[in-house]
Parts: sequence; structure tokens; C-alpha cells
Amino acid sequence: MPELHLTPELVFTYANYGVLPFWALLIFIPHLKLTDLIVHSVAAPLLLGVVYLWLFLDGAFTQNGASLADFMTLAGVMKLFTMKEAVVAGWVHYLVFDLFVGAWIGRDAQRCAVPHLLVIPCLLLTLLLGPLGLLAYLLLRGILNRGGWALFEG
Repeated sequence: MPELHLTPELVFTYANYGVLPFWALLIFIPHLKLTDLIVHSVAAPLLLGVVYLWLFLDGAFTQNGASLADFMTLAGVMKLFTMKEAVVAGWVHYLVFDLFVGAWIGRDAQRCAVPHLLVIPCLLLTLLLGPLGLLAYLLLRGILNRGGWALFEG
């Protein structure tokens, strides 16, 4: 059997397309038990987290003389992100956290009875622009007076 060589381009493509089924569940069938099992559990972050860990252990941030200390300065971060492997790891980082935020929005919207049709644009913004989707959702929830302005309730 031929060995599969995962180039940064392949990992980037697989990660980008691999996250879309999770988003589709959140957007199109949020109340399905499968969505709870896959997206609102640890399954999705665990899968992407393993990819991130693999990239990290494979030296994504420590090639070409770079070190983790380079994260402490803008010049250092710019140096790190001249390497394809580090850019892919950074992108997977975004994918994990954007999906985590999207899942939180989905759960919170159900808890606060925010109409799902109004939540969909917020989820799409979160998929594409992360923090802007969260901001849009929080503004929507506040405008609708569903759960107030607090992020978490005890």
C-alpha cells in the first residue's frame, strides 16, 4: 500500500471540508439527536484537536529555526506564519474555536428560545468571520431580550 504523504495543502483542504458537516448539522438540523452527539459533545473538537496536536508535534511551529517563544512578539509570529505548516496549524486552530463558538451559539439559542431562522446568519458569520458571528448573535439575543446580555447564566 502506498504511503500517504500529507502536505500542508492537503491537510488544509481536508480540515476545511472536514468541518463543514458539523456546521451543516448546526445550521440545518440543530434539534436532531445526531447534532447533539457529534457537535455538542467532544467529538468535533476532539477530532480537530487531534489534527492540531499532530501538526504541533510534527513541528509546525518549530521548523526553520522558529520556536514557541516567537509567539511573544509580532515579528516572531510573522516569522512563524511564513511556514505553510504553521499557517495550516493556525487555520485548524481557528476552525476548532469557531466551531466551538458555533456550537455554543446553537445551544444558547435553544436555551433562550431564539428563533433558529434568526440564528442561521449568526452561525454563517461565525463560520466565515468568527468573532463577528458571535457579536451578531449576542446583539440578536440582547435585542430580542432572550437571556439578557450575560454570556453565561448559572
